[in-house]
Amino acid sequence: MTAFRSLRVAALISAGLSLGAGAHAASHKLCVYDLLGNSGDVFNMAKDYVLEMQKNGVQLDLKAYTDERVATEDFRTGQCDGVVAMGLRTRQFNAVSTSLDTLGSSTILRNGKIDMNASYEVVRRTIQTFSRPEAAKLMVEGKYEVAGIVPVGAAYPIVNDRSINSVEALAGKKIAAFDYDKAQAVMIQKIGAQPVSADISNFSTKFNNGSVDFVAAPAMAYKPLELYKGVGKKGAVARFPLMILSYQIVVDQSKFPAGFGQKSREYWAGQFDRAKKLIDAAEATIPAETWMDLTPQDGNKYTLMLRESRIDIAKQGLYNKTGLKVLKKVRCSVNASDAECATKSEEEWQ
Repeated sequence: MTAFRSLRVAALISAGLSLGAGAHAASHKLCVYDLLGNSGDVFNMAKDYVLEMQKNGVQLDLKAYTDERVATEDFRTGQCDGVVAMGLRTRQFNAVSTSLDTLGSSTILRNGKIDMNASYEVVRRTIQTFSRPEAAKLMVEGKYEVAGIVPVGAAYPIVNDRSINSVEALAGKKIAAFDYDKAQAVMIQKIGAQPVSADISNFSTKFNNGSVDFVAAPAMAYKPLELYKGVGKKGAVARFPLMILSYQIVVDQSKFPAGFGQKSREYWAGQFDRAKKLIDAAEATIPAETWMDLTPQDGNKYTLMLRESRIDIAKQGLYNKTGLKVLKKVRCSVNASDAECATKSEEEWQ
């Protein structure tokens, strides 16, 4: 009887310890970059993500950053278990998923005019594709796993003079180029403009003080970074997406339970419409008179320029060819009549 009782007590203790471990699971630190810190929309989305992941038995503790470089560096050096940052920054952790953040990869042009609904449909379908279980292997590079993707908006050309309204007009102009995205400088030099080294912390200052003539940024950055100061009375925001930027959630998969990445990707794929509403609201704050539409002729020239630049940059090894193949398939599923769909460009790569 004594032996039986001892075994029963031991079993109860063991069960209690197991329950305790589940109830008080170790938390994981998620570093979140948001222009507005812990009061921004991205951080608010991350707070809801925390609640959802708790249902899956994973506890996340958020830390807000207003300096994206510091956030990603803290993650890279192991001070964070995961990071939420722009795809241009997270390319170092996964080159396939960040193919979404490449020149013109989601831009749909019809009759010389941008079709924004179709362009965002490319983004939606790409995120859905990358979030499927069949694509899980592509979302892992070494110890890093992409645990979600959500759009942050089109990167529009913002200029200090409306006369900068064509590919030819860009020649000789000073354009801010993020020094951690080498592809930007390659494209800028290709069109005969002058790249000026910048990063997300100072590109707006350089534009606002006249050091550069042109920056590319989403509407969500327009008011917080006071880009209207650089636009002034002569400038404009061109309604032509050079790319549609994304926020990407990247984790050190060794620190999370098996299957976490897949559940997380599916959660974020379901946040697309919420993110799109935030993007639309931000674009609505830009005054109507500030927007500038390109002529159909210039729209076609821009699209061709971005396509040629994207292919050249991939050949130089700065863009991931597997990711670009996926993007082309998605573009052609949305706009099968585009001339590029009859070519082998971005498909013949191995």
